[in-house]
Amino acid sequence: MKKIIVTGGSGFIGSNLVNFLIKKKYFVINIDKLTYSSNKFDDPIRNKGNYRLFKFDINNKNKLINVIKKSKPLAIFNLAAETHVDRSIDGPSAFIQTNILGTFNLLESLRFLQKRNLKIRLIHISTDEVYGDIKNSLRSNENFKYDPSSPYSASKASADHLIKSYIRTYKINAVISNCCNNYGPYQFPEKLIPKMIINIFNNKELPIYAKGKNSREWIHVNDHCEALFTLYLKGKSGESYNVGTSMNLRNVDLVKKIIKICKELDIKIGSKSKIKFVKDRPGHDFRYALDNKKIFNKLKWKSKTNFEEGLKNTVKWYLKNKSFLSKISKKNYQNRLGLKL
Repeated sequence: MKKIIVTGGSGFIGSNLVNFLIKKKYFVINIDKLTYSSNKFDDPIRNKGNYRLFKFDINNKNKLINVIKKSKPLAIFNLAAETHVDRSIDGPSAFIQTNILGTFNLLESLRFLQKRNLKIRLIHISTDEVYGDIKNSLRSNENFKYDPSSPYSASKASADHLIKSYIRTYKINAVISNCCNNYGPYQFPEKLIPKMIINIFNNKELPIYAKGKNSREWIHVNDHCEALFTLYLKGKSGESYNVGTSMNLRNVDLVKKIIKICKELDIKIGSKSKIKFVKDRPGHDFRYALDNKKIFNKLKWKSKTNFEEGLKNTVKWYLKNKSFLSKISKKNYQNRLGLKL
């Protein structure tokens, strides 16, 4: 069976990608240090014949090299990352350690193994946030300058630059994906969509930063997995590809859609589950928007999931899988973060 390594395969996108690859008949090796936001939900699709989890930090280069050397994967999808912007404002250190130094250790491991004739393709998952705040008339293409605003986006930008330098200097075979906001199953409830869904389930306020006019582009995680698989098969080494839908929505309008869907599904909206505008986060970017023509024109990929349908299915998933939520400590997502200066 063909093998693929997914670092951070117990995170939101990682969990979905692992399941996607197993369905594609790959043996998936998940390397994850299992932090607070890791998915501990047991998915029946995984068994000893198609999946193995190694619990360690990718900064442990010796372990990383040993696992790669023994498994000889066709590719590594690097999703090992700290991702919550508010947490990066409160404590940037973990983001530097994982997002920059972790990527560096992975690259050094690949460089070491390449000298021993083990050449592996790297697909690195980055973010649209590296481009910074995008004015209303524009969409950022792959040639846009990097202009990160938060410690999170700066750490992801740094990782992108490191990878490009290793491609040029050491001829590492690597592709970078810069994706917009994901939504779907298994997302940790510190992020906007699951937080709103869960607060409605629990009759809690629906907090939105500032006046909720900040605009984000959204993609269903299944579409992102399809795009990443396309990059693995057809992406050109040394290239970055924006992965987006061109579908932007203001945060306040998104929350209104979630409320509407819950009503359609006969989910009770309690008296406390009302939109409440709260103090904005420091350095909050107003708008992200990707130009995704390159991946469509060069690789013939485009998103398939209708947003309204995908959002409704996401609400249904959380409603059906409350056991996923029961395994998460509420202290890790209920308290407001990102206000420390």
